[in-house]
Amino acid sequence: MRSSLSIACGIAFAAVASAIPTISVKGSKFFTSDGNQYFVRGVAYQLVPDDPLVDNTQCQLDASLMKTLGANAIRVYHVDPEADHQDCMKTFADAGIYLFVDLDTFTTQIEQDTPAWNQTQFDAFAKVMDEFQQFDNTAGFFVGNEVLTTGNGSVAAPYVKAAARDMKAYRNSKNYRNIPVGYSAADISSLRPNLQNYLACGTNSSDALDFFSLNAYEWCGESSYQVSGYEQLTQNITDYNIPIFFSEVGCNTPKPRTFDDQAAIFGPEMSPYWSGVIIYEWIQETNDYGLVSYGPEVAATATQANVVDGFTRTGNPTPISPDFYNLSNQWKTLTPSSVSEAAYTPSNSAPACPAYTSGAWEVSGNVALPTIGQTYDAQAASGASSTSGATGTQTSSGSHSTGSATRSSSGTAATASHTGMASPSRQIAGMGVGLVTVMLGFIWWL
Repeated sequence: MRSSLSIACGIAFAAVASAIPTISVKGSKFFTSDGNQYFVRGVAYQLVPDDPLVDNTQCQLDASLMKTLGANAIRVYHVDPEADHQDCMKTFADAGIYLFVDLDTFTTQIEQDTPAWNQTQFDAFAKVMDEFQQFDNTAGFFVGNEVLTTGNGSVAAPYVKAAARDMKAYRNSKNYRNIPVGYSAADISSLRPNLQNYLACGTNSSDALDFFSLNAYEWCGESSYQVSGYEQLTQNITDYNIPIFFSEVGCNTPKPRTFDDQAAIFGPEMSPYWSGVIIYEWIQETNDYGLVSYGPEVAATATQANVVDGFTRTGNPTPISPDFYNLSNQWKTLTPSSVSEAAYTPSNSAPACPAYTSGAWEVSGNVALPTIGQTYDAQAASGASSTSGATGTQTSSGSHSTGSATRSSSGTAATASHTGMASPSRQIAGMGVGLVTVMLGFIWWL
């Protein structure tokens, strides 16, 4: 008979042996704790408005098929920090799948029209971090999704950066592991590359993001590295000092999606600078971006259990052909060049903070970031910018808009510089008592 000590040691060894390596940042790259470079191959996974990580039966079905697809990550936009996520997170870890999760909720996201960073937001963000820091396969946290969509909206950038600063400080104060904290940006030509540079700039790395990501719908149909705009995106980040990856891609016009852009993203022209991609999205919905479905579409007014907007949200996932198989075949053939953590010495320094440009980038250099409780005072900022160019960190009344919920923030349409297509995750969701209905779609911006 084995002693209790030997049994305990065996269990401990098995736990260590089966543990998934954690993800961290070094320079402009992600690495696993076993020293290998990590490239994101993910899918956006938001089956229901509030939290898709609480039904382990569904997580098991989806994780199994995601493994077949070749995915190693999911992105989840909204979670309930009070729920139990142990089983689903273990299921995804066992499948080799990491999580990138947004810290905001429907009511605590930063708004570009009335930017604020207050204690209520901080506490809500912290609850999500408290819950998910315990899982080794939590790869990163987003402090916002497409908060900025206009040049004038750039005044919200200091609030995004302040949120990242404070969540990193909170992470460190709680002695959590250094799970990277970043931001998911709309692909707006008038904001690039000012935004990505601003969120990484400055001499104090504690104030900067750990990573930056982009929701880009530029490569549509038969295209190329040059024609799609990917070449220009890459030219803007060759000297970037933190990891950057695509947090949403998957243009769905024209059909079918061939995902030819994956060969570019993981190929020699982009993989030295980009750290991978998240495909939008796993589940089929009204917007027609799904890789799988759980059943035939029904009437949008249907009230059956697990049906939202006419689409079943649980069940056995069935691949949508040919999109699912096109993506799977792309990923199976692509192996990006990589470097081991031990052999990698970062050489890029933080970019310069962009200067104030009226109507395009209305933040003046490396301004002091807002403290918790500050909101944007447009009148004070206008007066400051007319004399010294300072903007964006003045105090005001402190109310935070909760009248509508979106996955990103303000609800205005984002634009992609080359295709003119809005990110489909930027859609307004009405909030009711006991029910949240998320309406997804896309808008052509003329």
